[in-house]
Amino acid sequence: MIPRYSRPEMTAIWSPEAKFRIWFEIEAHATSALAELGVVPKEAAAIVWDKGSKAVFDVARIDEIEREVKHDVIAFLTHLAEIVGPEARFVHQGMTSSDVLDTCFNVQLVRATDLLLADMDALLAAIRRRAFEHKMTPTIGRSHGIHAEPVTFGLKLAQAYAEFDRCRERLVNARREIATCAISGAVGTFANIDPRVEEYVAEKLGLAVEPVSTQVIPRDRHAMYFATLGVVASSIERLATEVRHLQRSEVYEAEEFFSEGQKGSSAMPHKRNPVLTENLTGLARMVRAYAMPAMENVALWHERDISHSSVERMIGPDATVTLDFALARLTGVVDKLLIYPENMQKNLDRLGGLVHSQRVLLALTQKGVSREDAYRLVQRNAMPVWRGEGDFLSLLKADPEVNKHLSDAELEEKFDLGYHLKHVDTIFRRVFGEA
Repeated sequence: MIPRYSRPEMTAIWSPEAKFRIWFEIEAHATSALAELGVVPKEAAAIVWDKGSKAVFDVARIDEIEREVKHDVIAFLTHLAEIVGPEARFVHQGMTSSDVLDTCFNVQLVRATDLLLADMDALLAAIRRRAFEHKMTPTIGRSHGIHAEPVTFGLKLAQAYAEFDRCRERLVNARREIATCAISGAVGTFANIDPRVEEYVAEKLGLAVEPVSTQVIPRDRHAMYFATLGVVASSIERLATEVRHLQRSEVYEAEEFFSEGQKGSSAMPHKRNPVLTENLTGLARMVRAYAMPAMENVALWHERDISHSSVERMIGPDATVTLDFALARLTGVVDKLLIYPENMQKNLDRLGGLVHSQRVLLALTQKGVSREDAYRLVQRNAMPVWRGEGDFLSLLKADPEVNKHLSDAELEEKFDLGYHLKHVDTIFRRVFGEA
């Protein structure tokens, strides 16, 4: 985790203190369940809870023990025994390390996802507000980076809203898939621990029981989870890239907020660069990169190996912390985005009316001209405009072949900007609902 791209609440989920607290809760819940089943004394389970819940686990001490025993869970249990006393012998009865590690990892991912969902809600709210603000602000739509036909800036943002709304649903599904618990013992057979213990722990932690854990929770769940984060990151990049394009000097239809005292370049004092959205593009690349090792973790040897462990110690914190930061940063970009309708109109007019070519094409076909001939007539009048040799409407009016089918008044009607915006309300209702 890089502090520069981290936020405290998400980072805290992955702290050693938080991890060891979850480990304790897993162990203590399991001990309580064993006590209810009569496997361990209820008094011992109560002492474990009482002393463990009041304790502040000493990370340095656990690390010290691990340097000797070379095993993180044993190091923790040894330290827990130092705190609890003789009753600690009833902790971890019939369990294996993966029961603790895998269940804890999933608890952390669930908690991280809850923060990501809150981030997503804030982003959706910001996009929605700006979309309605510019619902009918006309701008040019582009395909291949070239002027195509008019849209509105509100429609651009409505598209982003719909995309992130889908991303939110994917996060909900990913949370549900990852929220499982395994307390099944060595090779997952429950030979030394009753399945009811797993059910008890799962309920206490708000998780579902893993149907077949084979000592580890199957990593296809995690592969899907991190792939989902990668898709969310790609959507972040899509909107960030749009802003970066719109901020180009030659376009300048929108730009990131530039604060008082901000500097854009160490060499050129005039610069106002899209640094936030460029940063988001880079962060998105990193989040996507974590999906591949998560997929490679699926194929473990037999019932268990730990080739996934080192991977997850990195990608769990890094992917969630980075995505949390990116979602918050994008929300700020959208919320403060500077939008220039006048420049949008200038760009709409830049090609001398060429953006209305399809309407003229269709009008000619409706007058009986073949599509091939209509295309030829429209294109031959469009090409000079690219060279700066007149405006499109005047050239069409002066073309005798076009005049045979369309009057000047009919041609002028085909250059009505409002025509392209008549279904904006329909699209908004589809995206945002009737409200």
